[in-house]
Amino acid sequence: MEIKRLFDLLPYYEDSFKPKEDVLAGKENGKWVKYDIKTIRELADNISYGLLKLGVRKGDKIATISPNRPEWNIIDMAILQIGAIHVPIYPTISENDYRYILKHSEVRYIFVSGWELFRKIKHIVPETPNVKGVYTFKDFEDVPHLQELINLGRENVQAKKLEKIKAGIKEDDVATIIYTSGTTGDPKGVMLSHRNILSNVMNLYHVFPVDETSRAVSYLPLCHVYERTNIYILIYLGVSIYYAENMATIAQNIQEIKPHILTTVPRLLEKVYDKILAKGRNLKPVPRWLFFRAVALGEKFEYGIKHPVYHAKRKFYDKLIYVKWREALGGNMRVVVSGGAAIQPRLIKVFNTAGIPLLEGYGMTETSPVIAVNTFNQGESKVGTVGVPLKNVQVKTSEQGEILVKGSSVMTGYFKNPELTRETVVDGWMHTGDRGMIDENGLLKITGRVKEIFKTSMGKYISPQLIENKFKESPFIDQIIVIGENQKFAAALIVPDFEYLKNWCREKDLVFEDNESAILKKEILARFKKEVNTFNQYFGDTEKIKKFELLNHEWTIDTGEITANLKLKRPYIHKKYATVINRIFKN
Repeated sequence: MEIKRLFDLLPYYEDSFKPKEDVLAGKENGKWVKYDIKTIRELADNISYGLLKLGVRKGDKIATISPNRPEWNIIDMAILQIGAIHVPIYPTISENDYRYILKHSEVRYIFVSGWELFRKIKHIVPETPNVKGVYTFKDFEDVPHLQELINLGRENVQAKKLEKIKAGIKEDDVATIIYTSGTTGDPKGVMLSHRNILSNVMNLYHVFPVDETSRAVSYLPLCHVYERTNIYILIYLGVSIYYAENMATIAQNIQEIKPHILTTVPRLLEKVYDKILAKGRNLKPVPRWLFFRAVALGEKFEYGIKHPVYHAKRKFYDKLIYVKWREALGGNMRVVVSGGAAIQPRLIKVFNTAGIPLLEGYGMTETSPVIAVNTFNQGESKVGTVGVPLKNVQVKTSEQGEILVKGSSVMTGYFKNPELTRETVVDGWMHTGDRGMIDENGLLKITGRVKEIFKTSMGKYISPQLIENKFKESPFIDQIIVIGENQKFAAALIVPDFEYLKNWCREKDLVFEDNESAILKKEILARFKKEVNTFNQYFGDTEKIKKFELLNHEWTIDTGEITANLKLKRPYIHKKYATVINRIFKN
């Protein structure tokens, strides 16, 4: 059957694949709760009937605030097939952002997963007259439970009306409004149509080497279009989808499910890689030597590499070293797809050498989201690029080097902000805000953010992302921001990898009492100075980090330095650490 609207994926799935119990699965009380396609469709229909009984009409907005779980997908389909607009909201945003989004989007009903999230909005809902009700996935207090809405739907089945509504929903109707977490100002509501997202699905699915016999573990937030589109692709391919309980359990969940595909962001891969290296450092001398020889070989990888010595060595190390790395990811991984931020080229090289195919892609919420991706096709992959643009988009760069995109996946606009829409989409071309270039083979390379590039007082331009990404290759450095706008030189705030630092101190017979005292030790400061000098060699004089300060805590969503999709909130960091930054440049 032809898929023109997102909810068409459900009947397509039922018609195309053999019945199985784990179309979707989530963990409840330590056990995997699985849903087959008939149950999913039945629940979605009953929720649709319930919403219709409540008076929800085409174009009304329905919000979800929840971690990943099967109910999220079921509600998503229920909302879409009655022509309503799904407004997925991050569970980790601030109270002010909740207040802004709920009012700005004109949400009528809200679904929350449980008490912790309901507590965040409980006092905001009475201030928001457009909100008519809240439903929860977990039963507590006097808040209506999702099951009550399902029961309401079962008592008010309107099959013919639902089919008539579905038939009237067009490809270009808005399916969702996604509020970008943003690094400055109020969140922006990105309107995406059924056509926008499905054009991404239909031009991406061939990249994933999986089928209806495969399993996926999902942990990235479904409220972000990156993972949401990935899930639609997996449904289209018939892949079983298991939702990780949380970030802390993902390693355990991977061992339980032994997935064939994982979509991720660089941050997780950096953590996985650091743990692999930490284990290597604890080996006895001969195994440790072999381990790091295997790592060094990995750094020689390039897509399509044919060097016979490389392949001979890879085969040797595979049986001794790499097989254990694959086992750490379940042993079945056919592909890991990374997006959301730039990934260290070293990670791509080492993971691929280890037999864990790692592909990097690029996109943004406003393009549904993927613009380009490395693939398994010859000539369509290169380390240091984000691959070839999808066939449904055109990509070019402006005179200033900004990446411009035109095509069927470009948003319909920003909700209630036509002026910003006109500024962002000019003559059909989406201004991404990213700088880049297209090489002689048609592969796209990202070189930085237009607005994040800054100029020193000496008149030299610096692209902080490129420097930060290189420095994060150091095992000592967990997070870093490069600063120096209108200053004489570039400097940095550095968050050490404290787990690695503790082990290093143990090896050097240094006492590690706590983070705060550790970053003041002269031996540790000297080691970081050596590390900075090592990585400075990769850059020109004006790009070198001349001074730095170590910080005593990790940057998280809760502490405010990073967005919900793990990007640096640069203005916030500059403001929060103004005293430290002033000290760097004052001296």
